[in-house]
Amino acid sequence: MRWHFLTLDVFTDRRFTGNPLAVLPEAAGLDAAQMQRIAREFGCPETVFVLPPDDPAHLARLRIFTPAREVPFAGHPTIGTALALARLGRVQPDEEGRARIVLEELAGPVPVTIAFEGGRAIRAELTAPQRPSHGPRLEPAPIAAALGLEPGDLAADGPTPCTASCGLSFLMVELGSRDALARARLDAAAAEPLPEPAVYLFTRATDVRGIEVRARMLAPRLGVAEDPATGSAAAALAGLLAATDPRPDGDFAWHIEQGVEMGRPSFLAAHALKRAGRVIEARVAGGAVAVMEGTIEVG
Repeated sequence: MRWHFLTLDVFTDRRFTGNPLAVLPEAAGLDAAQMQRIAREFGCPETVFVLPPDDPAHLARLRIFTPAREVPFAGHPTIGTALALARLGRVQPDEEGRARIVLEELAGPVPVTIAFEGGRAIRAELTAPQRPSHGPRLEPAPIAAALGLEPGDLAADGPTPCTASCGLSFLMVELGSRDALARARLDAAAAEPLPEPAVYLFTRATDVRGIEVRARMLAPRLGVAEDPATGSAAAALAGLLAATDPRPDGDFAWHIEQGVEMGRPSFLAAHALKRAGRVIEARVAGGAVAVMEGTIEVG
């Protein structure tokens, strides 16, 4: 049998930059083993399989696979799939040029707001399915060694290294410079002792006007040597930074660039809402461009 697919580059407005994504918009009939093989064949950081929702009030149910395994939640697949379904005519804007949908993922329902311009979906913002959380600060020396760095390359102040999540957990590591960010390396063997398979490196020393954070995401244990743009990690980072900010209230925002070191620059907008000292939600937004469309034969 044949299934329709399309690919997009997400968190960008230019083809061949951003994060590649494959989407099968009508995936009913495929089992998990077939989905995993298809994801491995595409070789994108993630492939999304769109299924009928469990709750008829929601737009669709998503299953998301890296080349190595299924994940409960991911940002660029959610953003890219929402925009793809809108462009396929499955979402219509209201009078204000917006549509509000819910996509079901293993981590929980994910609200998404889609912005339209001239009747075309151009940008989407997701709210993470779980309230942001983070763990205690970890000993930096072994983490630096796993990354091929010195302990002094890690930022001396701040809450990292630590784990953080809003539906998918990451090891967060803040570095003191863009140079250290570029020098970091991680292979599967070095990653094995780390507390999470996905490591999100970031620096606030960007030296770029309008960009507060530059990041990289390394996940060789997930079959992704490096990810060009990681929306779930950006949302988790927003939650972490807001939670450790001394201000008790605010809608905090960060513009994040990622993928620069691997030649696929990506741009993400991350937000965290904090009330009475508690972070209550994290959001991430971006655009996507279509790249390919066709059919894949399975069986």
